[in-house]
Amino acid sequence: MASVTEIKQAAEQKMQKSLEALRTDLGKIRTGRAHTGLLDHVMVDYYGTATAISQVANVALADARTITVSPWEKKMVAAIEKAIRESDLGLNPSSQGDVVRVPMPALTEERRRDLARIVKTEGENAKVAIRNLRRDANSALKDTLKAKLIAEDEERRAQDEVQKLTDRFIGEVDRAVQAKEQELLTV
Repeated sequence: MASVTEIKQAAEQKMQKSLEALRTDLGKIRTGRAHTGLLDHVMVDYYGTATAISQVANVALADARTITVSPWEKKMVAAIEKAIRESDLGLNPSSQGDVVRVPMPALTEERRRDLARIVKTEGENAKVAIRNLRRDANSALKDTLKAKLIAEDEERRAQDEVQKLTDRFIGEVDRAVQAKEQELLTV
């Protein structure tokens, strides 16, 4: 049986991971602005091995709406351009000599609203995950109470602390979702 402290620590770590997963997912949702993290999950064929673009090229911002990708090997230009075009990002790269330029298309108002809805859904999913972790922690506390390892008032105190933890992480999720929506709806 885990101690009360271990149960609370495990719940906090898992809630932190849920929050980090949400932030990663929100980072993949494209706004009108360019940022180098957009290409992080795009894999390019490098001598038969799927490799992240950042491992075979220098990714930088040319301006607020353009990403430049400078491959370390000239023959990688076509492969990088193909990988970006075939990714699920809806981008249309063009190569100019040994540099691939990736312009960010402007988002329509309708598309911005759709993305805002997606952001809200991601936020709700993260909240559900955090609440499930609260439920798991509370049931673990009940089990330690049944095993007579802790007193009832200690279990109640621990449940209150788990609830405070849950409230804190749900607040963080709300802030992350609100910031992303603000970023999406700002033209």
